[in-house]
Amino acid sequence: MELLEICKNAKEIVGKIGILDTNTKNDVLHRVADALIANADYILQENEKDLENGKNNHMPEGLLDRLALSKKRIDDMAEGLRQVASLDDPIGAVSSMKKRPNGLMIGKKIVPLGVIGIIYEARPNVTADAFALCFKTGNVVILKGGSDAISSNKAIVSVIQNALKEAGIPQNAVALIEDTSRETAAQFMKMNEYVDVLIPRGGAGLIRAVVNQATIPVIETGTGNCHIFVDESADFDMAINIVVNAKTQRIGVCNACESLLVHENIVDTFMPKLMMRLQEKNVELRADGAALEAAMAGNGVRKDLIKPADEEDWGTEYLDYIISAKTVSSVEEAIVHINRYNTGHSESIVTSNYMNAERFLNEVDAAAVYVNASTRFTDGFEFGFGAEIGISTQKLHARGPMGLEALTSTKYIIYGSGQVRP
Repeated sequence: MELLEICKNAKEIVGKIGILDTNTKNDVLHRVADALIANADYILQENEKDLENGKNNHMPEGLLDRLALSKKRIDDMAEGLRQVASLDDPIGAVSSMKKRPNGLMIGKKIVPLGVIGIIYEARPNVTADAFALCFKTGNVVILKGGSDAISSNKAIVSVIQNALKEAGIPQNAVALIEDTSRETAAQFMKMNEYVDVLIPRGGAGLIRAVVNQATIPVIETGTGNCHIFVDESADFDMAINIVVNAKTQRIGVCNACESLLVHENIVDTFMPKLMMRLQEKNVELRADGAALEAAMAGNGVRKDLIKPADEEDWGTEYLDYIISAKTVSSVEEAIVHINRYNTGHSESIVTSNYMNAERFLNEVDAAAVYVNASTRFTDGFEFGFGAEIGISTQKLHARGPMGLEALTSTKYIIYGSGQVRP
C-alpha cells in the first residue's frame, strides 16, 4: 500500500482498537506469541536473506548481531508478548477523582495515544515488541524499518497480521511501510494529520533526522555511550565481571558499556587484571596515559590490543569490541566526566563506599543509574515491562525503558448534575 493509504487506514481503525477489552487484547497477544513460534522456520529463512545482504554489504559485527534472529530470540520475542499480556492493562483506569465545591466530580482517565509511528533500524525484535506494547495499550502502530531488515520485518508482520485476522481483529492494527527509501521516511515524518506520536529507534543519525524533520511529536530515544566507574573501594572480581559483561555480552546494543573510568589509586593493580579478561574476548582498549601504562605493564597482556585514547574516544558509542578507559582522581571527577560525555542512557559505579554510591546516584544525569551492576539490565524485559518500545533519554513524558504507561495519555472526565457556570 501507498504511505498515505497506510496512514489513513490506521487512523480509521484507531477507535476500534482503543475500546478492545483487556481479555480480548490478552488473548490476541497469546495467539500472536504462538504464531511466532509456529512460524519460526519461515521467519528465520527470511532473516537469513537480510543477514546475507548485511555480510555482503560489510555490515559491522555489532549490527549483524542486532539483526540476527535465532530460535532462542524468537522464543524470547514470544515470551515478551506473553509477559505483556500478563501485565495490568492501564487503559481505562481513573485516578484523582475529586469533588469540587460546585458538586462537579473531576477525574483523570488513562487513554491510548492513538496512532504510533516507529522508525527503526536493523532490529527485527522491535517489530514484535512494538506491536505487543501498542496493542495492549489500545494503540495502532505503523512500522518503518530499515532496508537491512526488510525481509525479517515483512515476515514478522505477516505472521502477526494473520493471527489478528484469525482473531477477528483488523489487520491494520499493525502495518509495515515496505518502501525503505529515505524519501518515504521523510514523508512519513510529516503525517501529523494521521499519526499522533513518532518514536525513532536506532543510531544517532536516525534519531537526529527524526527530531529535526518530523512535524509529528517525537519521543526521543537515545544512543548509549554508557560508563562504568570503578571506585577505589571496589571489589576487583565484581568490577571485572561487571565490565566484561557490560562490554561483551552483546556489543551491538545501546546499554553496552563503551567507556570505563578507574580511580587513580587502583589503576596500576586493576587494569592488568581487567585487560587479561578483556583480551579473552579480543576487546581493544583505548586508554589515557595512566590506564594505558598500567594495562601495558601486566604479564601476558596482548599489547596489540592496547592503544592510546584521544578526545573523540570519550564520546564514542563503538558498538564493537572496543572500550575507552580514563583515570580519575575522585568520584566528583568521574561524575563531571560522565555528565559531559554520556548520552543520558545508563551509568554504573562499582564501589563499597555508601556515600560515593549515593552521590553517584544523585548527581549522574541519566535515565538509569546503577550501583554494583551491569548496564546491560536497562531493558524493558529486565525491568518487568514484558518488552519495551525503546529507551527514552529525554525528560518529558517518559524516561528510561518505555513500557505500557509510556504509550498512554490522559483525559479529564467530569460528572455533573446540571451545573452551569455563573
